[in-house]
Amino acid sequence: MTLRNGKEFLMIPGPTNVPEEVLRAIHRPAVDIYEGPLLETTGFCLHGLQRLFRTEGKTYIYSANGHGAWDAALCNTLKRGDKVLVLESGRFALGWGEAANVLDLDIEVLPGAWDKGVDPAHLQERLKQDTAHEIKAILVVQVDTASGVWNDIAALRKAIDTASHPALFMVDTIASLGCMPFEMDAWGVDVALTGSQKGLMCPPGLSFVAAGPKADKAHETAELRTNYTDWTFRQGPEHYQKYCGTPPEHLLFAFHKALDLIFEEGLEKTWHRHALLGEATRRAVAVWAEKGAVDFNITDAHARSNSVTVVRFNEGDVAALRTFTKEVCGVTIGGTIGELSGKGIRIAHMGHVNAVMLLGTLSAIELGFQKLGIPHGRGGVQAAMDYLAGAL
Repeated sequence: MTLRNGKEFLMIPGPTNVPEEVLRAIHRPAVDIYEGPLLETTGFCLHGLQRLFRTEGKTYIYSANGHGAWDAALCNTLKRGDKVLVLESGRFALGWGEAANVLDLDIEVLPGAWDKGVDPAHLQERLKQDTAHEIKAILVVQVDTASGVWNDIAALRKAIDTASHPALFMVDTIASLGCMPFEMDAWGVDVALTGSQKGLMCPPGLSFVAAGPKADKAHETAELRTNYTDWTFRQGPEHYQKYCGTPPEHLLFAFHKALDLIFEEGLEKTWHRHALLGEATRRAVAVWAEKGAVDFNITDAHARSNSVTVVRFNEGDVAALRTFTKEVCGVTIGGTIGELSGKGIRIAHMGHVNAVMLLGTLSAIELGFQKLGIPHGRGGVQAAMDYLAGAL
């Protein structure tokens, strides 16, 4: 028997749901790339990125996924052999470090754990040891979708400043921009990057980089520039230079509309919506965890993100639960990846998502627990509703 007929929910941490308005924006003819509406679209998107990143710095658009933005950030600021410090708290800072290694950069990992955020004191201690200032860049993710962690970027910046270290501070906001507060200039971030397919509610295929003054200065002597990623070329006078060739027109139309939706809601209100949905999810998980079969992956409540919640299983069939929610209920939830692969689920609450979608997802999971005999505290969905009722 299936209950899935009807609108299905995609509740994975990327790609996320694309609003109908964004899909309709794509459905239009191609236009001239040298004049007219596309030039306006480019200007709007580049300025919109400044508003999203909260920066006065330069912004860049790439026809690429987030890995392309990783490369762009590194190639435009560093020299071959430079030491880069990677702050571990899950899979994706490590992945960025692996990308840096391919570029012949000298990678050092500041060891961390998959159940907590980066420790600012640990970072400060390591930077104080680097009296010769061999470390040229520090790489961290604000939210890691593999672990579900949220890293306190402002606290990490304070640690860098306390250590009086000049390294470039680079932050991946792929799973957080548009979902949680990010203040590039106020927090002293030198390079920030993101992708289109998570909180920004667009199809995969675009990535974005913002560069502050310190990054601009480093760019002057960078030795890893590539033709496609080069910021100097992309600041040229011709419109096509913004994309190093033909612009990704239809993805830009989509992004323009997505920005419209975010700014119509209000960026701070968007953050607040994600905070409400994230906490509602956590209230449900806390109740489910009472029987010991499931628990939060992130042990520090302060470090749990508002865009994705990772639930670790101590007993119960993860694959069977995900199959049940998808095939019976029409709700696709994420599986865990990296060192947590097969050990739990990832519940996304990012981007184009509302209370009905979240509560429906939590209900499908709780129904699956009951149907499959997975021990859990009863009333997780009720706890989520009680929280929302009191918070509104």
